[in-house]
Amino acid sequence: MKIATAADLAAVEKKAADEINNGDISVLVGLATCGIAAGANPVMKEFKAELDRQGIKNARVTRTGCIGVCQYEPVVEVFVPGKEKVTYVKMTADKVSRIVEEHLKDGRPVVEYTIGAQQKEGVTAENISLSGTAFYKKQERIALRNCGVIDPESIDEYIARDGYKALTKALTEMSPADVIAVMKASGLRGRGGAGFPTGLKWDFAAGNAADQKYVCCNADEGDPGAFMDRSVLEGDPHAVLEAMAIAGYAIGSTQGYIYIRAEYPTAVARLQIAIKQAKEYGLLGENVLGTGFSFDIALRLGAGAFVCGEETALMTSIEGKRGEPRPRPPFPALKGLWQKPTILNNVETYANVAQIILKGADWFAGMGTEKSKGTKVFALGGKITNTGLVEVPMGTTLREIIGEVGGGIPGGKKFKAAQTGGPSGGCIPATHMDTEIDYDNLIAIGSMMGSGGLIVMDEDTCMVDIAKFFLDFTVDESCGKCAPCRIGTKRLYELLEKITGGNGVLTDLDKMEELCYYIKDNALCGLGQTAPNPVLSTLRYFRSEYEAHCVDKKCPAGVCKSMLSYEIDQEKCKKCSLCVRVCPVGAINGVIKNPHSIDKSKCIKCGACVNTCKFGAIAVR
Repeated sequence: MKIATAADLAAVEKKAADEINNGDISVLVGLATCGIAAGANPVMKEFKAELDRQGIKNARVTRTGCIGVCQYEPVVEVFVPGKEKVTYVKMTADKVSRIVEEHLKDGRPVVEYTIGAQQKEGVTAENISLSGTAFYKKQERIALRNCGVIDPESIDEYIARDGYKALTKALTEMSPADVIAVMKASGLRGRGGAGFPTGLKWDFAAGNAADQKYVCCNADEGDPGAFMDRSVLEGDPHAVLEAMAIAGYAIGSTQGYIYIRAEYPTAVARLQIAIKQAKEYGLLGENVLGTGFSFDIALRLGAGAFVCGEETALMTSIEGKRGEPRPRPPFPALKGLWQKPTILNNVETYANVAQIILKGADWFAGMGTEKSKGTKVFALGGKITNTGLVEVPMGTTLREIIGEVGGGIPGGKKFKAAQTGGPSGGCIPATHMDTEIDYDNLIAIGSMMGSGGLIVMDEDTCMVDIAKFFLDFTVDESCGKCAPCRIGTKRLYELLEKITGGNGVLTDLDKMEELCYYIKDNALCGLGQTAPNPVLSTLRYFRSEYEAHCVDKKCPAGVCKSMLSYEIDQEKCKKCSLCVRVCPVGAINGVIKNPHSIDKSKCIKCGACVNTCKFGAIAVR
């Protein structure tokens, strides 16, 4: 079937909406990577089988993307017409029959399986649905509007929620210049890291004449702890395809490429399905909607190189060459893919485009801060109660994201820092928890937005060790093209190793700082230039920890093994010999009912004795 006109699209939308809203019970099973890994496929299979066994005909079981509450996977949402949606969490196949019997047949939600039963404030009539939880209430979903709502493998369900209306509007009611003007007025900035104005980037490419131009999508999400783009592609792939087609129309391009890492097999499969469906409907390919505009999209799989998240390295890789950055200028808007004008935006950026075209620049610019408009998707992880995917207005404070949306720090521990921007970002201390999160504010306090990973750390985290972790990643992922990154980051990592190994001296801190600024000023690409950020931010806010490592030869957080000392408190020790039995190297001396001691020359500081002792008799100093 081909959709040749706006009227054809409206007819498909009505038919799809009628099928969805036909009064049937809806069972949505979260089948993004997180749900699949947690066992959602057997749950979905069991729901279908149980409905057949009980002869229930007025219910449909549908896959959907990431619902957002990742620590509670598998997640299932049930909507009975006329009643509130109910969110079931930590689902297993053996729970299905009871839900079908009591909820789907009798209309009584199984409360103890709901998300509210997992909340510390207890179950309420409101929080048996995800939308009634603190995790959800502060969220404003634009990029994630369809994730966890539609079947990502159904173009009809996307169309039923205004899908491809923005493309139709752009092609039939707007000129390319009009589209660019709306994007510029919206204030949308690139969500991939640097935050460059999207409309301005499109304008540059549109103004450069060429026989061919390209539209690229960066889906090579490489930051540790980041899974925003993957979740959008797994939950709403058509949003990205539609946006890329709009971008193609705006700059005069007929070809798009999505560069996605091969480690995202579910996202790749759903993109392939979505591209095929869009071509069959005539929404990609030749003469889209009978307007004379043609645009196609192809996938290119990356091998997982972090540097290929940098725009010029990504384009070099699409060309079939080794993924290495190129000097700029010229910028890709003039000479990008195959030396032709090219725009590159990341997945989340594109996920906002269709809604901006449909609802207008003022609508989008009405959210956020003066210089950072709209919303931002974050992948919450680390030492936080609610891990998962969230989307909040720009300007939301770190305190709100961590304390309210994230549910605070588990185990009664104190918040210590939050890492934003991955290896290119920095650590934000507790003193800045009330900072409004936007591009400029994060840079001002020594971090950056990055793609949206937000890793929370508590009092048990060693900030020197954290800096070393990110430098280790950067050293391993450096493409090696320029000496400041290839050699400089390695020397920086070696200094951090020296400090965490108990051999650091105070002058090493000055050496590190000098080296950081040298790398920032001389590395070829943005990834190399931002690699020292974790070191600089931890030196800025947690210098006392570095000094304790260098002067006192102590790790205040008790993380760096070389500085730890294990001792048995004879008053607390019950002489049960459990510690003797678990020590893998025989470093603990003593027999049952007799004094015990640790031979420090043998101790490998593995912590097995501490974890085993029931009486807290082993002190770590």
